[in-house]
Amino acid sequence: MKKLLLILISVAFFSTTTTNAQVSVNVNLGTPPVWAPADRVETQYYYLPEIDTYYDVPQRKYIYRSNNGWIRSNSLPSRYRNYNLKRGKVVYITDYRGNAPYVHHTKHKTKYYHPGNNGNHNKKHKSKAKGHGNGKKNHNKK
Repeated sequence: MKKLLLILISVAFFSTTTTNAQVSVNVNLGTPPVWAPADRVETQYYYLPEIDTYYDVPQRKYIYRSNNGWIRSNSLPSRYRNYNLKRGKVVYITDYRGNAPYVHHTKHKTKYYHPGNNGNHNKKHKSKAKGHGNGKKNHNKK
């Protein structure tokens, strides 16, 4: 009788452990936008340092500062209407899970934003691209 009880407890424990492992492995972070780099990384957020904006991949929302607060929107504000998302720098935020990636904004801005980067190049974070294919060299080295 004790052996049967021990077997049932063991089966119940391993079933629970296996189920939990399956749930964490099958997390879907969403479909990356069409402008995302080809070397896509599964992550919840991108940081676009040239326009100081985050992108929430699963929610398909841009997160940017407005009037001392953070706004979530389906589109970028009009001040970025000429910004080319396909040519801009994209940083994968892989060390944060939650709803407010901007809690680390100071760290992200200090690490990734450099004045003069205005979206006129195609150098991606962790990419080996050296220019943007128009014959000009990218002089913004990090």
